[in-house]
Amino acid sequence: MTTTIPDLETMVLTADPQQQNDAFLAAFNSGKGAIFDRLYLDDAVSNLSGAPLTGAARTEAITALLASGPKLQSSVKACYSTADTSLIIVEYVLDITDAEGKGQRIKGICTDVLTLREDGNWWMSVDRPIALETTPID
Repeated sequence: MTTTIPDLETMVLTADPQQQNDAFLAAFNSGKGAIFDRLYLDDAVSNLSGAPLTGAARTEAITALLASGPKLQSSVKACYSTADTSLIIVEYVLDITDAEGKGQRIKGICTDVLTLREDGNWWMSVDRPIALETTPID
C-alpha cells in the first residue's frame, strides 16, 4: 500500500515507516536536492555519495547526485522504534548514470536512523546505503 505524499515543498516525515519511505522516494525522485536535503537534520550524516558527509558537504553531494536524474525504488523490510528514535531497514534499487554516461543499476540495503524532535516531526539522522550488486543497464 502506498500513502499519498503531500506537496513536496511542505512534506515532513512521520512515525509511519511506510510514509517515511514514500516521502523519501518522492523527494529523491523529484531530482531536487534542496527538497530532499530538507528531510535531514543539519548535522545528519549521509553516505549517499559513498563517503559519510554532513552539513554543507552533504547538501552539495545530494544536490549534485539528484541533478543527474537517478531513479530510486525501495521497500521497507524492518523498522525498530523507541519513543524518539527509529531504525528503518530498506532494500533499494537505484538507476544512475556513471561518469562515462552509461546506465547502472545498483541494488542494496540501506539503514536509516530517524529522530523525533521537539517540533513533532521525524528527521533523518543517518542515511547509510550499502550497495550489494551493480549491473549495467542497456
